[in-house]
Amino acid sequence: MPNKPLKVLICGANGQLGLALSRRLDRAHDVVCLNRAQLDIGNENACNEALAAAHADVVFNCAAYTAVDRAETERDAAFAINREGPRYLARASARTKSLLVHFSTDYVFDGVAPIHNGAPRAYVESDPTAPLGVYGASKLAGEIAVAEATERFAVFRLSWVYANDGANFYKTMLRLAGERDRLRVVNDQRGIPNFAGDLADAIASTLESGLEALAANPGVYHLSATGEPASWHRFASEIIERAQLPAKPVVEAISTSEFPTPATRPAWSALDSSRFTATFGVSLPHWRDGLIRCLGERRLSA
Repeated sequence: MPNKPLKVLICGANGQLGLALSRRLDRAHDVVCLNRAQLDIGNENACNEALAAAHADVVFNCAAYTAVDRAETERDAAFAINREGPRYLARASARTKSLLVHFSTDYVFDGVAPIHNGAPRAYVESDPTAPLGVYGASKLAGEIAVAEATERFAVFRLSWVYANDGANFYKTMLRLAGERDRLRVVNDQRGIPNFAGDLADAIASTLESGLEALAANPGVYHLSATGEPASWHRFASEIIERAQLPAKPVVEAISTSEFPTPATRPAWSALDSSRFTATFGVSLPHWRDGLIRCLGERRLSA
């Protein structure tokens, strides 16, 4: 347990990660949750007012523009939320002496797997960034904006996040499984699926002794489950196999070229969270264990 409850502000609290964090942190801390209707992080005055009123020890920015394909034609909107929003929150955090935890993405990389001893390895924080599209570029710009505006920050890069809340791949597969007898899923994009509940548990664990560890170790961290990277097809197959469904559709593997999208997705999205574990002494479980927990929560809430 922490030395004392912290005052926590969660921005973007109605998204899948924001909801998971609020549920986990509310057990031990004084948590204020603001959704998009309550705080538009693209409005600097609104950010200043919200942080001044919150008197927060730590601010979590879960708000983001996440429409990857639409971002290709809505560049200004994506940058307003993913770059300017984090900048405004970081400036306000610096004034209020709050620590800002900002969330970024695997899309800051180009999807070309780094090679170690002849085999692909997961990305580490020092690997060069090279976003393929507007969404990734706007998120990378947000990382830079945060680091420029405050010294008390942590940026956590995440990948393939899913939960029983919000819109995500996991929920789409379960919905389509009830509508179709065959699912066609991309098999040449690989990453590590991350249950939002497990991410929230890991983040909460870094606060168990207060803010000292986070405040003393600012920077960018990869936060990811463990296990061999999987394709979207492999992940979909695991979802269908482990879910309690009245009928299970066939999951057919297809190539990215057979499922074209306006934005180019990275072919490799695995993140190595060794630095996070070494710094904070916290590690995440295997991604399959996270899936089992998420499906268990779904059954309990049914």
